[in-house]
Amino acid sequence: MAGPTPERFFETVAAYQQTEALRAALELDLFSALASGPAAAALIAARCGASERGTRILCDFLTIRGFLSKAGEHYTLTAESAAFLVRGSPTYLGGCLDFLLAADLMRGFADLAGCVRQGGTTVSARGTMEAQHPVWVKFARSMGPLIGAPARYLAELADPGADHPLSVLDLAAGHGLFGIAFAQRNAQAQITAQDWAPVLAVAMEHAQTLGVATRYRLLPGDAFEVDLGHGHDVVLLTNFLHHFDADTGEGLLRRVAACLKPGGLALTLEFVPGPDRVTPPPAATFALTMLATTAAGDAYTFAEYEAMHQRAGFSRCALHALPHSPQSAILARR
Repeated sequence: MAGPTPERFFETVAAYQQTEALRAALELDLFSALASGPAAAALIAARCGASERGTRILCDFLTIRGFLSKAGEHYTLTAESAAFLVRGSPTYLGGCLDFLLAADLMRGFADLAGCVRQGGTTVSARGTMEAQHPVWVKFARSMGPLIGAPARYLAELADPGADHPLSVLDLAAGHGLFGIAFAQRNAQAQITAQDWAPVLAVAMEHAQTLGVATRYRLLPGDAFEVDLGHGHDVVLLTNFLHHFDADTGEGLLRRVAACLKPGGLALTLEFVPGPDRVTPPPAATFALTMLATTAAGDAYTFAEYEAMHQRAGFSRCALHALPHSPQSAILARR
């Protein structure tokens, strides 16, 4: 039997090289340079305005990491790279780096040991949850390509008939695309988007572009303080509860219950690990991001979310795994 090896240690220590190689390739628009078909390093370099030697080495690294394939001296896009990394593709993800690698997010990881000692981010008292934090404008502007399919799925899940008037409150709306998906699906849906004013400006741009601005109302302010209104059919809490401790999340859910009509639906989208907190990895590892960037956020299990909802006045919860996504939806009835 083979003994232990240090391979995992060295791969983990050098993992930053993968991030920077991908960032460099996107900056050079290297994947777009291959959109027309296989090419050798010299041609790719000419298209990218880079040196042949540098391009060859970067392309070989990207091949090793599975972003390209290589036959002889020619490189070719993989199916994933063609779909997600070629500029102009409707599912292009290159712009997401503006948020995913934002200095405001990365700063907490620079002192992760300190975060572990403290039990939360060392960057500031509330981390990315500070009032009017500018990182959320970056989020709103850059994360749209990831949202289309999940947003449509949630709208269909919550409003399968799409044939009756619907009042939807989108809390911490960000880019607004989850609420907008309801308006696109149901011509009678009225959407209220809540967030900080600079973030809502981006959401309204999206509503205008997608043709639903006349049914899209903005509610600027703090989700814990602003008047949420009453009589809503659906309240969306997408990627929000994980930023807070369980008691704070429960308090917000109480506010949500109070603004829903009887039988109304709270629809939560989250990274939900299993009871062991280590599976599935994409959901379970999200807890580390919360440790580095927030004061008390976490990746909560379904049992924990169910308890929060029940204490806040919801009668029943159901968990729905999203197709082709590391996230899950939690549906709770008032």
